[in-house]
Amino acid sequence: MNRPPRVVANRLAITRTLSKIPENFILRRDCAFGFRGEPRVLILPAIDLRGGLCVRLRQGDYAQETIFGDDPAAMAQRWVQLGAKYLHIVDLDGAKEGRPVNGDSIRRIVESAGVPCELGGGLRSEEHIRQALAWGVDRVVLGTQALKDPDWLHGIAQRFPGKIALGIDAKQGKVATDGWLQVTERPAIDLAHECAAWPLAAIVYTDISRDGMLEGPNFTAVAAMAAAVRLPVIASGGVTTLDDIRRLAQLGLAGCIIGRALYEGRIDLKEAIKVGSG
Repeated sequence: MNRPPRVVANRLAITRTLSKIPENFILRRDCAFGFRGEPRVLILPAIDLRGGLCVRLRQGDYAQETIFGDDPAAMAQRWVQLGAKYLHIVDLDGAKEGRPVNGDSIRRIVESAGVPCELGGGLRSEEHIRQALAWGVDRVVLGTQALKDPDWLHGIAQRFPGKIALGIDAKQGKVATDGWLQVTERPAIDLAHECAAWPLAAIVYTDISRDGMLEGPNFTAVAAMAAAVRLPVIASGGVTTLDDIRRLAQLGLAGCIIGRALYEGRIDLKEAIKVGSG
């Protein structure tokens, strides 16, 4: 059957275009483009800052703090030397005070790490966001202000496309704000649905009850979140074993943040990255 010239020409153009795409090029589930060999589940070591120190909290409780180092930049270098390709930084003082506090430490981490970093904690205004990006972080994680004012988040996402990750912190499925000090009645899934079509980089979902407890993630909650939106979802809180990472990969998570389990030696970062790479 003879086909119209325009159809033939279009098919030839498509064929030529596809022939130029590298064999290892794939379209990922989250609609971002990547290459085979990239991690199936990106492993993000966590660096939590308080008073310029590298610390970890239990369930976000500032009274349950463990200090793991007095040189966060050196800690960042350690994780990068072990293979980390992306770091997750939290300004705990900033989260509590509602403004960036540990700027000097953050700048040193970014400069010494040499890999992309995301920053959360205390970023409540456009000025704060611009300040953080000027420090060299790849993207920022917005929580409290975004959760209190979704319209503000929508505008920020439009002005900084691909540079904003939405941090959804939840306790028993309900959104928490203000450094986890306040728990609302809003279901976390509802918030994710509302923001799903915005030009966000990702959703960072933290189950507060699992954070720092070394009891494994809330797989039911993260699976529901990953299934609810097409944005990449990064799990945070409770990742303790290599099997946890394997299960997150099976659930379609784009990444996971690991904190206490790395610092206490329960997970070997090299092995975690290997498992995450499939």
